[in-house]
Amino acid sequence: MSDTTEHETVAGPQTEPDARPDARPDARPDTRPDARPDARPDARPDARPDTAEEGLEAAAAGTGAPRAQERVIDLTAEPAMRLERDALGPLAIPADATFGIHTARAVSALAISTTRLADYPDLVSALGAVKQAAARANLDAGVLTAPMAKAIDDAARLLTDDAPEVRPSLIADPLAGGGSIGVHMNVNEVIANLANRELGHPFGAYQPIHPKQHVSASQSTADVCHTASRLAVVAGIELLERVVADLIDSLRDRARAFASLTTLARTCLQDALPAPADLLFAGAASALSRRLDAIAHTASPLAGVVLGGTVVGTGDGAPERYRERVVPHLCEITGRNLFLHADRASALQHSDDLVAVSGELVAIATVTTKLAQDLRLLTSGPTGGFGEVILPHVIEGSSFFGDKRNPAVAESMIAAGLQVLGHDASVRGAAMQAELHLNVFDHVAVVNTLDALSLLTEAVERFNHGCVMGIELDEARLTELVAQHRSAGQEQAP
Repeated sequence: MSDTTEHETVAGPQTEPDARPDARPDARPDTRPDARPDARPDARPDARPDTAEEGLEAAAAGTGAPRAQERVIDLTAEPAMRLERDALGPLAIPADATFGIHTARAVSALAISTTRLADYPDLVSALGAVKQAAARANLDAGVLTAPMAKAIDDAARLLTDDAPEVRPSLIADPLAGGGSIGVHMNVNEVIANLANRELGHPFGAYQPIHPKQHVSASQSTADVCHTASRLAVVAGIELLERVVADLIDSLRDRARAFASLTTLARTCLQDALPAPADLLFAGAASALSRRLDAIAHTASPLAGVVLGGTVVGTGDGAPERYRERVVPHLCEITGRNLFLHADRASALQHSDDLVAVSGELVAIATVTTKLAQDLRLLTSGPTGGFGEVILPHVIEGSSFFGDKRNPAVAESMIAAGLQVLGHDASVRGAAMQAELHLNVFDHVAVVNTLDALSLLTEAVERFNHGCVMGIELDEARLTELVAQHRSAGQEQAP
């Protein structure tokens, strides 16, 4: 039976109410013209669903006996709402919202950060692809009828394609506890409502398509979110690889430009010996090239998916035909060469794959941070420092000194590197928090890996375009330093 036993609508402005954890239970939605359109609904369990229902019952008693499935009351001072029910009782949901009662409760009780599922488009797209594949495999297995499978497939495709219309309803916090149940049910409810709309039914009715019984048929939160998160990480890695490859090209270009110049090499920050000026740039390019090879190798196991393993990797609850067909369908939808993980139970217990990826992100950040730090040293001055490197001037350096030129882009790269280290600590901690047969903190590792990928990608791209590509050397300063070194008799001992 559906969690929602009847569909009730209260007519009025269709504005979503406030869902902040500190929202007053009796607070009405903000319907001002300047109200934020992305305001979340007040979905706390104490948010007066009983009062709304009592109002409906009283109005029904005074106006005869309206149909239970379509009782409409004109209360122009109130927004249009619908009542949905679950095991905890009824709850008012904005009538035009594609999310449902489980999502509303998850936001109210579990949202701990300022992020929403919609903030992770690669994850949303991957979840949509998984739901499309599941619908097709359930059709193959006879679990869904053709019309139901098509409606679910079409609705899930909106997530796969990151359609703007679905973003406002993807409000679950990806960091919330519960082993990603809030995220999974958010997706299930949105797809169910969109699919039912395609079949001519209102939001919140969950007929003929139910979020759990049909959208989530043959699946569990564990195998769905694990599979989707790995696809999202792969997409993030591919983007990072492109921007790192561009940085390598820029470094090699600068190395070629400086190959004929000589600088003074230092060890332990002390004068060492004259050396080609291209060494630092060529060396960083080679190091990043090694890191690209390493992260590609580390990412390859992520193509092994656990979809079909359901809760703990055994496949219980999923028909054999479904298990046979779901991964081939996912390959077709994503265009990726995916394969069934060799040990789905182990994959659901351990997040070591994300630990390995996070370690490679730290390695890339280590190289770029070291390079950025070198540039800060070499551009120091103009009179009291090294003064050998000239960086692009992108912003005024001081509110006190009018002509100060700080290496701000390089410093931003360093700041990003420090953040990546923090994300890595969270990834490792989440992997260590796993217990017994399922790591219910895998989502913490996922979010921190995706955040590190996004931050590092943005930082590397800005570092390349705003700093490295425009690097010049002060040839007069290089000549002066080498000459002083030689005149001081500091050449290499025989």
